[in-house]
Amino acid sequence: MVTPVVPAPAPASTPAPARCSLPALRATPETAAAVDEALMVLYPDATCSLVHRDAYELLVATVLSAQTTDARVNTVTPALFASWPDAAALGSARVEDVEDVVRPLGMQRTRARRLVALGTELTGRFDGVVPATRAELTSLPGVGRKTANVVLGNAFGIPALTVDTHVGRLSRRLGWTRHTDPLRVECDIADLWEPWRWTDGCHRLIAHGRRVCRSRRPDCASCALLDQGLCPQAGL
Repeated sequence: MVTPVVPAPAPASTPAPARCSLPALRATPETAAAVDEALMVLYPDATCSLVHRDAYELLVATVLSAQTTDARVNTVTPALFASWPDAAALGSARVEDVEDVVRPLGMQRTRARRLVALGTELTGRFDGVVPATRAELTSLPGVGRKTANVVLGNAFGIPALTVDTHVGRLSRRLGWTRHTDPLRVECDIADLWEPWRWTDGCHRLIAHGRRVCRSRRPDCASCALLDQGLCPQAGL
């Protein structure tokens, strides 16, 4: 006798929160551009928050910023660059010495090994010069697409979208994307914004995400985007 298979009951649906749920995707290039124009007024000086003087320093600082904040990275990079001012010096450093400098960021062994390997690869393959293509950058130790985009946009002036947690969160709240995968979010924003907006537009989104549209407690009451009808959360 064959025992019939009884399907499991469907899970009970959970009502969406009243604020900051995902709106319907109705964004257009015009509305996305209007958001960026509004953010230009709010954050006219928004820029990369990692302190750097050249492409080498920006690359190293961005690699260090994984799983920590830019502000914390800025506390260790002055000593780091004073001791190892270029790729050749970093590649020849003792891992233990680099560990001592980056220890305040945590995971110092992993970070130090990654930095020394990065210096070695930059010196051996690129004569110590940071390459200006995404393919070459992502071939380096510890360099993913996000890091490569930071360097391309801010060190070389090549339009690039940096999808960090702030950019991803605001893009979903604004109805620009439903994706959480950074690459898919990047593609969705690229369909809405002209390339000239990409680099600095991301800085503006990040500034708004840090100051107003925060993850846990967004300050919708003081949000200029909401006041101007540019954020779909107004109707939720």
